[in-house]
Amino acid sequence: MTALIETWATRPEEEDAMPAEHGWIWRAMIRAADTADLADKRVLDVGCNQGGFLRLLYDTQPFAAGVGVDLAAQAVARAERQKGDRPLRYLATPHLADAGEGFDLAFSHEVIYLIEDLADHAAQIAEVLRPGASYYAVTCCHRDSPLWADWRPRIQGISNITVPNHGVADIADAFRGVGFEVAVSRFLADGFIPLTGPSDYFPSDLDRIELYARWKLMFRCTRPG
Repeated sequence: MTALIETWATRPEEEDAMPAEHGWIWRAMIRAADTADLADKRVLDVGCNQGGFLRLLYDTQPFAAGVGVDLAAQAVARAERQKGDRPLRYLATPHLADAGEGFDLAFSHEVIYLIEDLADHAAQIAEVLRPGASYYAVTCCHRDSPLWADWRPRIQGISNITVPNHGVADIADAFRGVGFEVAVSRFLADGFIPLTGPSDYFPSDLDRIELYARWKLMFRCTRPG
């Protein structure tokens, strides 16, 4: 990871819109991952931003404790203010070890594509997960996606950090390189996709369907037990 920043996006409205825009995907992540019984589990959210995913997960499937980490200090401060009485803690740090060790489950949503050094990220994940635990990393931002060539400069234009150009093989190789068992799912292929018309990122609803059904991927990286 890189040094701390105040915000991920150069425009505050980009970060403020994430809970509403990503909620349906977060719910699909929860359904697709192994979240049936989390009562005594510890959960890590990598790149938590304003903390919405962990709040939703806890409200859907309560767990023992959760930690969110992010580079963006202002977003983390907001996550702390919004956690209520849930057993959550949010940290602004580039080091996952600051969150502790022995996590039973970890998630990230549209974060892994922003990490320059994937091998270091995989090594940090290995350090904080217990043996047999899984890290679910979801992204459609990779160079194998047909829209990425257009998306990458758009995202760079609103980002306070450099946007790398990773492919699916780069992500898989990084985690296999530190001993993880890696699998992937087109986890939105069978679900309903909201059709909201053309946008800056989707020329048409058909492009939206193709992107989410085919190229929105959930990597499951499992630390051997």
